[in-house]
Amino acid sequence: MRVNSVKVSKASRMVTPGDTLTFMQGRAVRVVRIEVLGDRRGPAPEAYALYTDLSPPPPLRELAARGYDGKGRPGKKERRNAVKSRSPNLE
Repeated sequence: MRVNSVKVSKASRMVTPGDTLTFMQGRAVRVVRIEVLGDRRGPAPEAYALYTDLSPPPPLRELAARGYDGKGRPGKKERRNAVKSRSPNLE
């Protein structure tokens, strides 16, 4: 994790409004700027109002790059065609 581009070794590091946090969330890098500090631990909609997300947009999904258009789970025929297109020597 980084606070204002400085690597942080302690989780208890104090932050103030205007600080920028950079951290990994799963495989993605998140960048957020703290707008205001919360008074209490509250629900997610309240938390979203406390920061601005500066993260780059997520990359296109790998499935979309292979021609899958997101219309539900592919059927047996589509799966076989996908395997054939990746391995032309299996015919």
